[in-house]
Amino acid sequence: MAKEMSVGINSFVLLLLLISENQATITEAPTPQPQQSSNHSMHGITEGSLQPHECSPKCTTRCSKTQYRKPCMFFCQKCCAKCLCVPPGTYGNKQFCPCYNNWKTKRGGPKCP
Repeated sequence: MAKEMSVGINSFVLLLLLISENQATITEAPTPQPQQSSNHSMHGITEGSLQPHECSPKCTTRCSKTQYRKPCMFFCQKCCAKCLCVPPGTYGNKQFCPCYNNWKTKRGGPKCP
C-alpha cells in the first residue's frame, strides 16, 4: 500500500513539474513583432497580391531601365500572370515574390526578369 502511494505521489509531482515547465514556456515566448518594410507598398509585391490587369504597369516599372525592354516586358508579364506579383524596383528584390524568383528556364536560369 505504501509503495502504491509513493508511486502515485511521484507521478503527481512529475505531472506538476511538466505542467509548470509547459506554462513557463508558453508565458516566456516573445510576442511576434510586425516586420517593417521599406518604402514599398506590399500591394503587388507579395505573391498573389495583384490582379491580372495590374501586371502591365508593374512590369513597365520593372523593365524601365533595361536596354532589352521588349523581352523583359514579355517575360515579366508572363511571370506576373502566373505569380500575381512583381518584385519592387527595376532589378533584384525577388525575395518578395518566391514564385517569381523560383521559376526557372530549362537550362536552370531565372525565367523572370
